[in-house]
Amino acid sequence: SLVATILCFSGVALFCGCGHVALAGTVAILEQHFSTNTTDHALFSEVIQLMQYVIYGIASFFFLYGIILLAEGFYTTSAVKELHGEFKASACGRCISGMFVFLTYVLGVAWLGVFGFSAVPVFMFYNIWSTCEVIKSPQTNGTAAVEQICVDIRQYAIIPWDAFPGKICGSALENICNTNEFYMSYHLFIVACAGAGATVIALLIYMMATTYNYAVLKFKSREDCCTKF
Repeated sequence: SLVATILCFSGVALFCGCGHVALAGTVAILEQHFSTNTTDHALFSEVIQLMQYVIYGIASFFFLYGIILLAEGFYTTSAVKELHGEFKASACGRCISGMFVFLTYVLGVAWLGVFGFSAVPVFMFYNIWSTCEVIKSPQTNGTAAVEQICVDIRQYAIIPWDAFPGKICGSALENICNTNEFYMSYHLFIVACAGAGATVIALLIYMMATTYNYAVLKFKSREDCCTKF
């Protein structure tokens, strides 16, 4: 539980902190280069703002949940140490432990979805970055073919098809890739995705720990546990 708590805190902190800043940078890139009309990306900006508020909630929830699971793990460890003493697990303790098992499994499945979702902006930024690398390559640099290499952000369905300009080509696209907003957002999304992956691993460890804790409490509730242990 201690290892899982440390890993969970680290993963959630990376996901929430880097994800929040990366989302703000994405909106700035979109507004400055791909959608000059505010109404075209108004819905996207509202969704990003909502996601940032959700990040605050996720960080607060997992801070409390990690501490509770850590305390529950210490409680069950004490039950094992007092196996030959007067300790006896109550029905309420077994019920609470079973609830943590169920909730941890649900959160683990949910974070698998979060991990997959966090890979989407990484994929999008990687496509833009790889296109810029093609523009910078010696085969295309300085030729007329450079202006025919484009990125159409509208194909990702984050702005409508009638948004202007929506598509950036050639040297203008290369300039976007050289901006600090693009560089920071791209790498922060990668770190946020890694943080989500670390949280998934932490929840898997929590699953094993809580399942074991529940089995110990259930075993301790039997009258003949000491002889059969």
